Amino acid sequence: MWILPLVGYIGVLVGFCFLTLAIASGLYYLSELVEEHTVLAKKVLTYLIYAVIGLQTFLWLVDGFPAKLSILSIASHVVYMQNLRRFPVVKLSDPLFLLSCALVFLNHYLWFTHFQSPPPSQLNSSYQYTQYDYDPSSYPTFIQISSYFGLCVWLVPFALFVGLSAGENVLPSMGSEYATGEGSSFVSAGQEPRKEGKSREGMAKALVNGVREWVGETGEALGLWKGEKGRRW
Repeated sequence: MWILPLVGYIGVLVGFCFLTLAIASGLYYLSELVEEHTVLAKKVLTYLIYAVIGLQTFLWLVDGFPAKLSILSIASHVVYMQNLRRFPVVKLSDPLFLLSCALVFLNHYLWFTHFQSPPPSQLNSSYQYTQYDYDPSSYPTFIQISSYFGLCVWLVPFALFVGLSAGENVLPSMGSEYATGEGSSFVSAGQEPRKEGKSREGMAKALVNGVREWVGETGEALGLWKGEKGRRW
């Protein structure tokens, strides 16, 4: 068979393109919602962080998850919560924001290393396996591990990525820290004065817009389309 495998490859490529467009559309829509309801979004994110911390605590105390990794995960979510103090605005050079980014990758790496280790029943008898406290018969399945990563490792950082707006995308306004520097008065969430021109834009929305503009400019440079119409894909 020659044609059917080719059809399969084309189908996978088309499906991947549709999946990418769906994710981009979802990010754009969620960013629009956060921009319109910043106070509600901050409350939802706060409750979400508390829920993940509680879930991680129960997994540690009840299911015997490793103490060090559990404490690291809980401490990471405490750091994530500090990014909400000026929600939805964040400085990309803020040490807490940079620390949060580093903790996301660190948690992913350490938990991935933890779960990919073989269960005790697959180890040599001469090696004492002490990392897992699980019963070998109840070793977590792929669905359980994926669900853990989705809820306890990726959910809060992804929600913050959608909800936060980069400080460089905000025009300085009177009474704002970005206008007067450190020590200026604090503007509460949802009450930042907006000015005409460049308005606040979420990081996810800025990413989608940047990719869309790049595709439009690249297609125009290659002669695939002309003018502004080609950028509206």
